[in-house]
Amino acid sequence: MTERKPPGVTFESWIDRQIREATERGEFAGLPGAGKPLPHLDQPYDEMWWIKDKMSREHLSYLPPSLALRKEAEDALEAAATAPTEAALRRILTPVNERIRAALRTPLEGPPLNLVPFDIDEAARKWREQHGS
Repeated sequence: MTERKPPGVTFESWIDRQIREATERGEFAGLPGAGKPLPHLDQPYDEMWWIKDKMSREHLSYLPPSLALRKEAEDALEAAATAPTEAALRRILTPVNERIRAALRTPLEGPPLNLVPFDIDEAARKWREQHGS
């Protein structure tokens, strides 16, 4: 229910009264961050602050597609090196190679890819040496 401003009461005092009454009813008790200073007041203004804050709270990140593929390739190479079998190594690297080839045919948005497909046979040879197979 919206309360109407009584006649003869200044706008500021009417607002002050609304806040005081809500405080007395306990409507502000237990609010997250209540009584704490506002975060980031000492930092320069960033018009994207709310997006960055939301992404931080939600544990989200965004990379341009070319950087995301670089990261995926790096992770795949690590996973391949510790793969339990040579077949697993090939299953890990083959789809990444397909995505790298596709990105070389049609460049992705973002910085240059700077990747070439992995030499899977060479990676398998190194895996066999490392694992004594």
